[in-house]
Amino acid sequence: MMHHEIAHTNTRFCVPRPSTVTSIKQFRQIRKTLNTSKLGFVPTMGALHQGHISLLERSVAECDVTILSIFLNPTQFNNPDDLKTYPTTLQEDLEKAAQAGVDVVLLPEYDEIYSDNFRFQVNENNFSKQLCGAHRDGHFTGVLTIVMKLLNIVKAEKAYFGEKDYQQFQLIKDMADAFFIDAEIVGCETIREPDGLAMSSRNTHLKDEARALAPVLHRLISEEASDDTVAHQLKGYGFEVDYIRTIAGRRYAAAILGQVRLIDNIQLRQ
Repeated sequence: MMHHEIAHTNTRFCVPRPSTVTSIKQFRQIRKTLNTSKLGFVPTMGALHQGHISLLERSVAECDVTILSIFLNPTQFNNPDDLKTYPTTLQEDLEKAAQAGVDVVLLPEYDEIYSDNFRFQVNENNFSKQLCGAHRDGHFTGVLTIVMKLLNIVKAEKAYFGEKDYQQFQLIKDMADAFFIDAEIVGCETIREPDGLAMSSRNTHLKDEARALAPVLHRLISEEASDDTVAHQLKGYGFEVDYIRTIAGRRYAAAILGQVRLIDNIQLRQ
């Protein structure tokens, strides 16, 4: 692996790029050596695609040190089959992290990061019950809990999240504000395929026919039609619609195509 230097007070030292750490205790020791550096953090569940890479590249551009975490978080899956089939591509992820300029990859183990066995949880009792929360019981409790843990471990100045799941981004931002977390929660534009489909790790599960049809979701939610009209049109194309709903000028969408649940959102023109 390549090596590079990280500035640290009056000393300079080399670490592998990226350095991989599985022990939270070990990571926290490393974190103490970086107190004079501006840290950027990108939490993921792995199976990195260009959307993730764009977050990493922004962090590398804006911060002195970039931390990537990869942890397939079981507490946010309401469907055990979804967890079993979630793609895992660790070796490819590490290669992509190196190419993006990541400094440290945190790969926490379940038994350490959930040493409490999920006794302590972060619950939000309003927005998290709507949209995806209404269809995925307990999902956002799992998301908010793991993100809270990771933010406390990494202690970054900036944490980067994609806006494809805008509800998740907003909940994380609100949580950070509510609990006075120092990290700035930075939302980053959704990265799309040339045909408009929002990039997602789950897109690899789309069969050829479904993949060809999937961009219809983004096209229809972008049109100046009512939510009900868009939902009706999607059903006509064979989508199983969870919701199409506009809140504060942003249209949120979730629909199942084949066995794959697609989510997207768009800021409507005023």
